[in-house]
Amino acid sequence: MNSFESTVLGLVQGLTEFLPVSSSGHLVMAETFMGVPTPGVFVEVALHLATLLSVVIVYRQRLAGLASGVLKRDREALRYVGLLLLASVPAGLIGVFFKSKIEQAFDMPALTGVLLILTGAFLWSTRRVGSDRGDDRITWGLALVMGAAQALAILPGISRSGATITAGLWGRVSGEAAAEFSFLMSIVAITGAVVLQAGEIGASIGEIGVGPLLTGFLVALISGIVAIRSLVWLLRRQSFYAFAYYLWAAGALFLLYIGLAG
Repeated sequence: MNSFESTVLGLVQGLTEFLPVSSSGHLVMAETFMGVPTPGVFVEVALHLATLLSVVIVYRQRLAGLASGVLKRDREALRYVGLLLLASVPAGLIGVFFKSKIEQAFDMPALTGVLLILTGAFLWSTRRVGSDRGDDRITWGLALVMGAAQALAILPGISRSGATITAGLWGRVSGEAAAEFSFLMSIVAITGAVVLQAGEIGASIGEIGVGPLLTGFLVALISGIVAIRSLVWLLRRQSFYAFAYYLWAAGALFLLYIGLAG
């Protein structure tokens, strides 16, 4: 993998991690179109780590407030952190017990195309759900549902932000509140994924190279920040469901490409 290829993958990761279009699905498509051999799950994890830092940067004040509240044993801060931890349980269990199956899914491009179309259906289901619901309090039940949506999004083609924010909107919280919880809960999930793949770091760096990996990391970090702010802006304007058109087109065209190439 050269610097150009890592830049493209980093840009794809950063822009699609937070927009509801599936970063993992777009990575599979980019690797298929460019003919880049997939060097292992760690590349996706490394790029996800970059976008994790994007979340920390954008929500640094919220995170600082939660950390201060926890240290002071503030009830609401402890409750919110507890909700984030609960929401991370489903994805953690899937990652631990189905790791090999997940890796196999990344080698099935046709599955990615089908799941992109399915994600579009998720987003389309929110078109009549208002973005301002009045009460933005995340319940324990809703946190678990959003966690289950996050677990489903481990598969390439299912958007993590799309699935979790859709669950939040149907749970009758505002788009901004759903997005904030979705992005903050990703911190726990992505950190767990990095820990699980720690043993592959040396081999991946040796195969890919420090330069290209660092380039992709920085591109994903910067574009991730742009994507977060853009999605929040769109949620305020109730345009979330409009991404369904893109997903349906992308999924269908990708399946057509695979069929013709095969």
